[in-house]
Amino acid sequence: MVDLIHGDDAAAVNALRSAVMRLSRRLKHQRVDESLSPTEMSVLGTLARCGSATPGELARKEHVQPPSMTRIVTLLEGKGLVKLEPHPDDRRQKVVTGTERAAAMLEESRRKRNAFLAGLVEGLDEDEWAKLREAAPVLEKLAHL
Repeated sequence: MVDLIHGDDAAAVNALRSAVMRLSRRLKHQRVDESLSPTEMSVLGTLARCGSATPGELARKEHVQPPSMTRIVTLLEGKGLVKLEPHPDDRRQKVVTGTERAAAMLEESRRKRNAFLAGLVEGLDEDEWAKLREAAPVLEKLAHL
């Protein structure tokens, strides 16, 4: 389908890409802990959404190589944001779980980013805000395809 997009649709795709990237960059600046990389925050978010996982499972979900995930998990463990426990079925593996500190940090991050977006939304008229509310589930679907 991508090869078939021309004219107005191609312009819309380009505008969507550009807007999503700019908004994403602005949201990334709304960080609670500047010592964590975006990848580290993403791993904590994945653990919060999906529950405990092995480093290999996390690497697949985050689209990074397993050795990179091992380094990330080690850094997060050193910061007290994850704990490692023996795998219940395979003692050669570990299971990574987010800590209460990580959950509190993620909640504060969500609160700060939501407040930032709410401030932006105040600049929209009611029609624009209604369209954005309707688009949110579609954008969510795109994010997970």
